[in-house]
Amino acid sequence: MASGKIEVSGAVPNRKAKPSYRIKKRHIGVPAVYLYLLLYTAAVSYPLLWMVLSSLKSSEDIFEHSWLLPKEWHFENYAAAWNQGISAYFLNSVIVTFLTCVITVFVSAWAAYGLARFEFKMKSAVFILCLGGLMLTPQISIVPLYSIIQSLGLYNTYWALILPYAAYRIPFTIILIRSYFLAIPKELEEAAYIDGCTSFGVFFRIFLPMGLPILLTSAILTAYHTWNEFMFAIIFIDDENLKTIPAGLMQFRDALATDWGVLLAGLTISAAPIVILFLAMQKYFVRGIAAGSIKG
Repeated sequence: MASGKIEVSGAVPNRKAKPSYRIKKRHIGVPAVYLYLLLYTAAVSYPLLWMVLSSLKSSEDIFEHSWLLPKEWHFENYAAAWNQGISAYFLNSVIVTFLTCVITVFVSAWAAYGLARFEFKMKSAVFILCLGGLMLTPQISIVPLYSIIQSLGLYNTYWALILPYAAYRIPFTIILIRSYFLAIPKELEEAAYIDGCTSFGVFFRIFLPMGLPILLTSAILTAYHTWNEFMFAIIFIDDENLKTIPAGLMQFRDALATDWGVLLAGLTISAAPIVILFLAMQKYFVRGIAAGSIKG
């Protein structure tokens, strides 16, 4: 009998045991992922580091010792760039970017709230229209946009940039925010209605506070696009006092003599706000992108 028990117990397979090839595969995959992320970080950060270091060099030092640290640290390049007009361009970019972000995020949040929570005729058509807006590129609309801006008297004003920027960012932002709003529990909305809250109250007291990650994510993406946009900035603005940083930096490049240290200092000043904004809002950006891609 004892031997029979031993045979039965030995015949029971160990289901908790994991195949060795899976363990080896996991051990191989983790270092590969870290190596890829390390290489990707180096590829992204190296141009920024080179730009910052080169902005502290003279033009001769940039060409003769491109890969080395500066022999002399020319911090005055930043003062020269600021005094040559970057200060005015910087202020113009801040005004245009801030107003574009406010208009884009607020209008998109309103539209996303309606598409996510209300049923009405032509709802699908409106959503398809938003999807269609993603297919339009700014390059194909330069001529009609220029005519419209001229006829409305907006040429050489901030609104000549703000309105087109917002119009091109709203379709994508609506889709992004709508996906996040669909994940908000309807029980919260129903409880607010029972307490006497209106649709406006639900939007401002529930959806906006709970949707803060996706709203900040949308603001960061809009700010990145607006701050770095170049084509509209040189076509719709001709007044030197209204130019944004991307268009204004063209004045730093002379056909005969260009101070590359000052130019790179201006580029560093123009890139710094977006980098700082992303680093400060990185937590909300990741949460918003992850949550906004769950439902469609």
